Amino acid sequence: MASEGVAGAGAGAGVRIDSWLWAVRVYKTRSLSTAACRAGHVRVNGERAKAAQTVRPGDEVRARISGFDRILKVSGLAVKRGSATVAAQNFVDLTPPPPPREAVASVPVRDRGAGRPTKRDRREIERLRGVRDDY
Repeated sequence: MASEGVAGAGAGAGVRIDSWLWAVRVYKTRSLSTAACRAGHVRVNGERAKAAQTVRPGDEVRARISGFDRILKVSGLAVKRGSATVAAQNFVDLTPPPPPREAVASVPVRDRGAGRPTKRDRREIERLRGVRDDY
């Protein structure tokens, strides 16, 4: 008999990807995980996943969250959302560490209400971004 919140371990046992992503706390709500699947932000073994696709132990799941991919290898099949420690037992996080803040280019910020950038402002912004306008 399977323990509470974990799917059966029989051959072919699987859990819906949207339910699993919610149960292991990748997305805050089940509807957010379903919307991410519909938008194409979730991949299972390299293929775009629909919300109803089943996930099994050993599958690799990539979920795009706020511009960054989170890479998870499924090690358990959670059906119900539990504590963070229980959720962490159901996957292995293969996500590489984020680049240091110094390596990420800063985005120039304009004061609110400053109006449209002047030609000089635009050139400074492009220089900071590394965009050349003289071809």
